[in-house]
Amino acid sequence: MTLLQAEGLDKSFRTGSGDEISVLRALDFSLQRGERVAILGQSGVGKSTLLHVLGALEHPTRGALRFEGEDVFALSPDALARFRNAQLGFVFQFHHLLPEFNALENVMMPGLIGGAGFAETQRRAREILDDVALSQRAAHPVGKLSGGERQRVAVARALLLDPPLLLADEPTGNLDPETGARVTELLLELNRRRGAALVIVTHNAGLAARMDRALVLEAGRLRPG
Repeated sequence: MTLLQAEGLDKSFRTGSGDEISVLRALDFSLQRGERVAILGQSGVGKSTLLHVLGALEHPTRGALRFEGEDVFALSPDALARFRNAQLGFVFQFHHLLPEFNALENVMMPGLIGGAGFAETQRRAREILDDVALSQRAAHPVGKLSGGERQRVAVARALLLDPPLLLADEPTGNLDPETGARVTELLLELNRRRGAALVIVTHNAGLAARMDRALVLEAGRLRPG
């Protein structure tokens, strides 16, 4: 079953001098439920931009994005925010945790923002922190966690609401090889156990080889890797 369908995506930006830079060009992409896809490409080619469009964080200049057949960008701003919160999980190279809160509170944020009850959200957050082997660090301020621990907190936060799609932008890019390997294994295991589709932007050929498909972004379009 097709989960996400992108059709004819264009994305361009205006420079300060008024020139137009085209990043995505009539790009098509489809993703099945539970599928794992790696997106590769040279630095600056637009991989993060593509992920932001697929995650409805940026609007395309032209083209359509459908999630389970629904036109995502036809939603109102409020409905689009609710869609992102409930249906998508994001893991970025820079984890974007809230430093004033502890690990447990950071993981709880999507549920609280979505209006879920505090007690149930806390129970769920503790369960997922246990899944990522961080239950003993739940009360620690995130600033006192290691880089690998912070990234695992970010993964747990992304999974709080059991989204059907997880988008990860260089999730191991700032980690040492050993910690990066642990985070990779975590993402793959959570994909297997929870069934979330996984799209990962990466420069890591070893990680890409473990996906169901690897695609290369080149000249604004995707081709088989």
